[in-house]
Amino acid sequence: MKDVWTIYKRELSSYFSQPIAYAIIIIFLLLSMVFAFTLGNFIEAGDASLTYSFFLYLPFVLMVLVPAVGMRLWSEELRTGTVELIGTYPISLWSVILGKFKAAATVWFIAITLTFPIWITVNWLGEPDNLAILSGYIGAYLLACTFLSITLLVSAFTRDQVICLIVSSAICIGLVFATFDPFVRQYSKTFSPEVKDAITALGVWDHFLSLARGAFRLQDLIWFASIIVASLLGTSAILSAKRS
Repeated sequence: MKDVWTIYKRELSSYFSQPIAYAIIIIFLLLSMVFAFTLGNFIEAGDASLTYSFFLYLPFVLMVLVPAVGMRLWSEELRTGTVELIGTYPISLWSVILGKFKAAATVWFIAITLTFPIWITVNWLGEPDNLAILSGYIGAYLLACTFLSITLLVSAFTRDQVICLIVSSAICIGLVFATFDPFVRQYSKTFSPEVKDAITALGVWDHFLSLARGAFRLQDLIWFASIIVASLLGTSAILSAKRS
């Protein structure tokens, strides 16, 4: 854990020693508020749980911005050749992977937490279900971590940050739109109900919206955890192969 903490501090410091983290956080806050007060009709909707006025639009923001934070996680190490040197350090590869992942996840924890004024506002305007709102925030953070783990995996494949951004964004966008209701209605006309249900279960919306509505289901937590763990294991396997 000491090695993970060391890598975590170094990576987190590198994010905030450059303008990238500040820029991403500001863009995230602006876009999430713009969506909430325009498309979400926050004031007129009377959505006390923030499910459809705020949380509904977060996947569209996160699917692009999360890869922008994570694209440098391993691409830079591969470009400079320092990934080959990790084996010579008295530190395990898993410590580096977890340290990098946790540092990037902290950036998104800060970004999502900074939207708290909308939570304060809805409490000022009425009597919302604060547990449901908390569940929505947990869902948003788990979704960010899921997209981040996918970006981490893609980053292990390439030393080009732009390629990493494009590929990981495409995967995240696919996970979002493949189960977005207007698209589901279209391909449900072609595929059988069983195929449609299978695609929906694999995608983002069924699991994210469950948490955004305040419902804690075991299958949702398993879905998020499975993708995160699988991506981290895949990252470890790829980097181990590159070092050998």
